[in-house]
Amino acid sequence: MAIRVEGIVQGVGFRPFVYSLATRLGLAGLVGNDVDGVFAEAEGPPAAVREFLGALQRDAPPLARVERVTATAKAPIGTATFAIVASDPAGRRSTLIAADTATCADCLRELAHPADRRFQYPFINCTNCGPRFTIIRDVPYDRPLTTMAGFPMCDPCAAEYHDPGNRRFHAQPTCCPACGPRLTLLDRTGKPLSDPALDEAAALLRRGAIVAVKGLGGYHLAADATCEPAVAALRARKHRADKPFAVMTSDLAAVAQLCRVSAAEAALLTSQARPVVLLTRLPGAAVASSAAPGNRQLGVMLPYTPLHHMLLAAASRPLVLTSGNVSDEPIAYRDEDALERLGEIADAFVVHDRAIHIRTDDSVARAFAGRPMLVRRSRGYVPEPMTVRGGFARPVLACGAELKNTFCLAKDRYAFVSHHIGDLENAETLRSFAEGIAHFSRLFDIAPQVVAHDLHPEYLSTKYAVELDGVDLVGVQHHHAHIASCLADNGADGPVIGVAFDGTGYGTDGTIWGGEFLIADVAGFARGGHLATVRMPGGAAAIRQPWRMAAAHLHEAGLDVAGLGVVRRNAARWDAIVSMVRRQVNAPLTSSAGRLFDAIAAILDVRDEISYEGQAAIELEQRADPAEGGAYRAGIESGAPFRANGSDLIAAAVGDLMAGVPTELIAARFHHGMAILILDGCVLLRERHGLNTVALSGGVFQNLLLLGSTVTRLEAHGFTVLTHSRVPCNDAGISLGQAVVAAAGQRGPAVSSEPGLWAAKATAQFQQMRGSGSPTSRSTIRVPPNAVFSRTIPG
Repeated sequence: MAIRVEGIVQGVGFRPFVYSLATRLGLAGLVGNDVDGVFAEAEGPPAAVREFLGALQRDAPPLARVERVTATAKAPIGTATFAIVASDPAGRRSTLIAADTATCADCLRELAHPADRRFQYPFINCTNCGPRFTIIRDVPYDRPLTTMAGFPMCDPCAAEYHDPGNRRFHAQPTCCPACGPRLTLLDRTGKPLSDPALDEAAALLRRGAIVAVKGLGGYHLAADATCEPAVAALRARKHRADKPFAVMTSDLAAVAQLCRVSAAEAALLTSQARPVVLLTRLPGAAVASSAAPGNRQLGVMLPYTPLHHMLLAAASRPLVLTSGNVSDEPIAYRDEDALERLGEIADAFVVHDRAIHIRTDDSVARAFAGRPMLVRRSRGYVPEPMTVRGGFARPVLACGAELKNTFCLAKDRYAFVSHHIGDLENAETLRSFAEGIAHFSRLFDIAPQVVAHDLHPEYLSTKYAVELDGVDLVGVQHHHAHIASCLADNGADGPVIGVAFDGTGYGTDGTIWGGEFLIADVAGFARGGHLATVRMPGGAAAIRQPWRMAAAHLHEAGLDVAGLGVVRRNAARWDAIVSMVRRQVNAPLTSSAGRLFDAIAAILDVRDEISYEGQAAIELEQRADPAEGGAYRAGIESGAPFRANGSDLIAAAVGDLMAGVPTELIAARFHHGMAILILDGCVLLRERHGLNTVALSGGVFQNLLLLGSTVTRLEAHGFTVLTHSRVPCNDAGISLGQAVVAAAGQRGPAVSSEPGLWAAKATAQFQQMRGSGSPTSRSTIRVPPNAVFSRTIPG
């Protein structure tokens, strides 16, 4: 029998598993890796072969994900033994690659056992754990094609590697102190300090120093999480004013001393991916106030490498562990670059000589309704693919958004959403974006024929797409991409009522969208309704200074605002900003839900200016009283599309504030009022279109108070509600949505029964623009406002 196994079956101990299984069943044959996954031949009694085929999927190793097993009858050749054969690198690649995985229990036992030859060795791993994606250079996944290629195995390691009965049988990163990578402690100039490296690093941390630590996907900056001066110094040196730091603790018991932990959150913390998990902080938790200023939550993670386990044990306290970068820069992952970029931040560096091939930040997650909800999908999850209904007739590259960027490469039935790239606002991040696309293209053998991008003409991801030659461009409206991403996350095609609430997205009418009710499927959409538009005085300045949005919304609501604190604090500038709104000068229109949250935050004296994206809304959620069930009501102006009046929520909040109602109650009532507004809009669209499924997407739905209130109300009114789980609802999920929209366009007519129109003329304009010989530098190229967008369905 000739057998083909597809899925994540390389680098996870699948060949030794097949070997052991065949040997136990008395079968002869072979097994090996190639560019498609695992191939095998099995010869023996029919009953044993049938059991063999069933067990391939049923009993696969812990890290394996078997997508498909196919078997073809083959004439027996009389082989007497079963063997693992050499890998075959030839052919078109379609194999899948495992993500980096937390250290397994077996390796941890060896790490702690004084008699084991790997005792206290910080690079211990086996087929069930350790580095994968961050060290692989090419496929098939064999040691010469990883960053372990420069570490020849010693005789004991080689014996384990070739022993079918050993846990490290064909474990590609296997190593030990005699033959593997080694740690070194350096000062900020690169000069070696005393050994052992981790003991001395832990001593420095206990004395309040900041230490840069080379991890799986890049450098972290570590500090004693219980020491306020150390954490405050880290914040100052990193130029990170307010954004929370993650904290690493030794185990679940240590987490429980800091935060409340549900069963679902504990499962996330201890999963193989080991993300940072956002938890509710306990009053009086022994963590420096500077770790998460003004935040009731704390991002906590458990150790996921032997080095982390050893460092936590030596330090004997929780550690702040934040990305090794200066604020807004990509994480440092090359040693020389880390020393240069982090030399003014870290007092010492824990480095090692195993190269990181691709930088990968930590993933961030929270639990919602008992299941994971990813906020940032990166280490531990990437590059495992999403399986997409309908598949991809032609290879697709989706370039994603500007903020929280990811890209997506897709072919056949798989969509490979990248690791976290970051905000495309500087040359280094753009370089990381381009390098990542090249790496994924090589690993998964994807040469894009279709390239999808956002409509915003100034996004660097859009400009990157437009400059590519020999591809078909598909512009995808930002909020349609959000809803398509939610559909793909849930294995659905639509049509649905899509509620896309976020901060900013380029609308097909040239205004800034962000509070959208769409009638959508993966191929097209109609704008069913939206939040009423207001002016954004100063444009992007209103994002950084929420008080400007307060001024715009208060003016729109026609309220007497003289007694409000936000007016007094900004009195010197208030009239000028209101004048911009009134005169419509440098004040573009927006329907953004995110900007409405900003306005309320400023009105309630939560935040006038922000130091990171979404800060005002995050702190507003923190301010809200979770026990308060009251809600404001907003009117809806019927029409096609309808308009929901956010000014009604503003007026109600201001009325309560002037009456002396505590801001905690007002914040909660605003959240519940937004949830009722969403419900009212969905009920109206159900009456108009007969749709009973709602998809919720966009960064505003990272707010669990809003999300929970919205889902509860929608379900109580008979709606089926789709939310994100496997990809983030924020802009990190945009690339997946773009990819599935582009694929749907290749397949033909929309799923929806309503007619749709392709913007074929805009496609031609794009192609003409690229071929006209006009300047195409990143600083000069302009995408037309009507550039080909995902098909809209007349409303």
